[in-house]
Amino acid sequence: MFTIHSNKYASKALLLLSVTWLCTSSCKKDYLDSKPLSFYTPSSTYNTAEGLKGALVACERNLRYNWSGDGAPEITQLTFSDIAVDGTDDKSGPAQNMDLQITPDAINSSNDNADHNRIFYFWHQGYADIKYANTVITYIDEPKWDTTDQTQLATRNDLLGQAYFHRSFRYYELTNEFGDVPWVGKLYNEPKLDFQTVDRTVILKQIQSDMQFAVKWVTDEGKAKGEVTKGACQHLLAKIDLALGDFDGAIKAATDLIDGGNYHLMTERFGQDASDGSKNVIWDLHQSGNKDIAVNKEALMLVIDKPDMDGKFDGGTQIMRQTLPYLGGGKIKTPMGNKGLSDKVDIPFSFSAVTGRGIGRCRPSWYAEKAIWADAGNDLRHAPGNWMKMEDFVYNEPSLKGKDPYYGKNLQLYEGNTILCSDTLREWFEFPFYKLYIADDINTPPRGGNGDWYVFRLAETYLVRAEAYFWKGELTEAAADINVVRQRAKATPIKAADVTIATILDERARELYYEEERKVELTRIAYIFAQLGKSYKGHTYSKTSFSTSNFWYDRVMECNNFYRNNTVTPHGDMYKISPYQVLWPVPQSAIDANTGAHINQNQGYSGAENNVAALTSIPTD
Repeated sequence: MFTIHSNKYASKALLLLSVTWLCTSSCKKDYLDSKPLSFYTPSSTYNTAEGLKGALVACERNLRYNWSGDGAPEITQLTFSDIAVDGTDDKSGPAQNMDLQITPDAINSSNDNADHNRIFYFWHQGYADIKYANTVITYIDEPKWDTTDQTQLATRNDLLGQAYFHRSFRYYELTNEFGDVPWVGKLYNEPKLDFQTVDRTVILKQIQSDMQFAVKWVTDEGKAKGEVTKGACQHLLAKIDLALGDFDGAIKAATDLIDGGNYHLMTERFGQDASDGSKNVIWDLHQSGNKDIAVNKEALMLVIDKPDMDGKFDGGTQIMRQTLPYLGGGKIKTPMGNKGLSDKVDIPFSFSAVTGRGIGRCRPSWYAEKAIWADAGNDLRHAPGNWMKMEDFVYNEPSLKGKDPYYGKNLQLYEGNTILCSDTLREWFEFPFYKLYIADDINTPPRGGNGDWYVFRLAETYLVRAEAYFWKGELTEAAADINVVRQRAKATPIKAADVTIATILDERARELYYEEERKVELTRIAYIFAQLGKSYKGHTYSKTSFSTSNFWYDRVMECNNFYRNNTVTPHGDMYKISPYQVLWPVPQSAIDANTGAHINQNQGYSGAENNVAALTSIPTD
């Protein structure tokens, strides 16, 4: 991938939108007229389909970062939702008291680390990938296609549609994280410091149009795993339609995908463990080695992360480290009062050798851990072997052997009225092992090695269509779509009368944990409630009071016990969240660097008093 880097303007441009502008170091005329130092110019780099594909590869690679690495951005999506909190409880810094920690100039920036949050990652990485997509969009006709040749026309438009997908995906995120944001629709040949905020609906309508083009031209045939498929485009279009309140459009896009014949839910055993009778199809679906194989027809869009691929994460996905309880902290005792667990890998009954050394950073709420499974019955997603409870582990501390009768026996939380774990926040919770387990030959103890991950799969398409039916009041159809997903898991079907937005969100939580960007989806739904003026459990919403009263906040407070109860961690930090955090703060660095115009700040944050009216059309300059 060829990029010309500026130096004089780079810091401002990167602060502004994390975009490496295609400009010179001084942008003076004499420099532009000087002899080029290399042959890597747009005319020589993007003059073939392969050259354009190089820019798309950057988008495909960068998408991995959403779900992988230490303190993966996905965790921030979950901790700003009903699903989870940051379980780090031995220091201040992680996003727990949002009123104190989530500000426009806090440590939420593009270089933030796992000890904080990744809010500004979504801003900076979003605009970086928009830049790569815009590279293809800008230079799409550099190859000088013969558009009278249907093969060449199809190739051109497939590449353009893939670029639209990546740009639309990032704007779908941005508009459901930050609301109204600047539109960047092309590459610039000089620094641009006069961006303006554009109304969210205007952006959604633009990416809806772009994705309608993509659905027409992007194909499923001949695509390597990790590339944009027609199915991925149909799925994203359905979600954008939902965000706009175009429920008929969402139903059509989802139905075209479901009935198209190229994809189906995986309902039979397949892949690497198919002959293992102790496993089931839910296990098969989520094993890393099964995600990118040809027989898996449920995967619509993947991020690919193989041990031998260029640009891999040196430490692997680290998903087990992020999401599993911190068993090595010495807080779990035997009924005899002795330290119960060791995280060594070379001892009998070692949990670390299999599940790795979790640190409880992504700690599920009671809702995600217990409430949605209260009537699990035979649900395979909660079955032994797939779902892991703390009582499945055994006391393995070597010093217990021959001295404590509980050595080698299963853990227990209580002995009579005495609790045996002094830190149940970080060290005692259940988790979906089938989904979070990734074999690791990189780290000792394991953290979660290199592994592919779902971005979109067909199970979510059914739930997207179910939601569209719900908004239209067609509850029989909504229940039927929810039940397709439930029946695959052998869960009891629901009735039409049971369908609410809560029912749909519950099913998404069961099916899509650590896959969906939960904060994005809750905010999208909050906007729909406000747009329609509908109520939820006695709360009625409107666009004018969105920052002070919204569905996102009410749902989080209803379901996330840590925020509802203002739980205090052992370190003394309080879990607290407020209605205005339905939208994240725009980075102050971006506002300050945009010296030629004004970028708005979201309500509730310092600087919002300076806001101006957002643009109501896509800017053309």
